[in-house]
Amino acid sequence: MQYRYPRTRQLRHPRRSAGFTLLEMLAVIVLIGIVGAIVVRQVGNSVDKGKYGAGKAQLTTISQAVDAYALDNGSPPAQLGDLVSKPAAATNWQGPYLKPSQLKDPWGHDFGYKYPGEHGAYDLIFYGQDGKPGGDGYSADVGNWQ
Repeated sequence: MQYRYPRTRQLRHPRRSAGFTLLEMLAVIVLIGIVGAIVVRQVGNSVDKGKYGAGKAQLTTISQAVDAYALDNGSPPAQLGDLVSKPAAATNWQGPYLKPSQLKDPWGHDFGYKYPGEHGAYDLIFYGQDGKPGGDGYSADVGNWQ
């Protein structure tokens, strides 16, 4: 009988695992971060644009309430708070003309009000995003006389 040597096993190279490498995962995470930053910036600009438009519409609503107060009482109110609660001097007050929340702009700032006004019987001003006089873009002021 002839002696047979056992077959030697060939070493197989282990198969590459089906997962992702760390470098591939980092590349994907960086791309997702870039896309996310672009989306957040675009959504942020849209929100500011919407708030600015809402503030201008709110200016019109408050102006109409001031006009209604003036029709009922003979003159515009001394301050915007008089549209919410009856002042002592208002003998024919038919209010409230507004809710207290309507006296704040979409960014939570007060509207500017001056009676008597420089541009008419009264001046009502929406100061924009910064809530201060002056500014550009979404911080630009809008008055009821414009």
